[in-house]
Amino acid sequence: MRTTTSSTSGSTSGTTSSATAGTSAAPAVATRQSPAPTAGSALVAGSHGRTTIADTVVSKIAGMAAREVSGVHSLGGGVARAFGAIRERIPGSGGPNVAQGVSVEVGETQAAVDIDIVAEYGVSIADLAAGIRRNVITSLERMTGLEVVEVNISVNDVHLPSDEEAEQPSRVA
Repeated sequence: MRTTTSSTSGSTSGTTSSATAGTSAAPAVATRQSPAPTAGSALVAGSHGRTTIADTVVSKIAGMAAREVSGVHSLGGGVARAFGAIRERIPGSGGPNVAQGVSVEVGETQAAVDIDIVAEYGVSIADLAAGIRRNVITSLERMTGLEVVEVNISVNDVHLPSDEEAEQPSRVA
């Protein structure tokens, strides 16, 4: 409860008394407590309140940032890509999952990211990983204000130009 101080004047001198907000004539000022962050979210505190960022938001930002790097063919392991291909073909499913192949751990002020990728053939994997890390860290820190402590990258496959022919189904039987 909030305590207010009011002064009353007596016949000979002014006296000061303390009263509880509920019993004084002054209006009570309500203070709102921000909820604690839920599991799977980050809490960014500011001078005018708190902002809660869900893990899915961090995953989507990291996924989009990784896809922007030249040399990344796709994200996710073999099974995740297969389910993603099926999901994309279902009408009304919302299109591609931008967080596919991305897992995050988000604390109150920090985040760690794990990304599974398929690299294009001929690209330097060391340079590709450095570019992905740089882009993911920059995007997450700029958009969320979270400190990114690590970005772990797993290269699960290399996409070969001949793989595109195998992916395209034949239109004639």
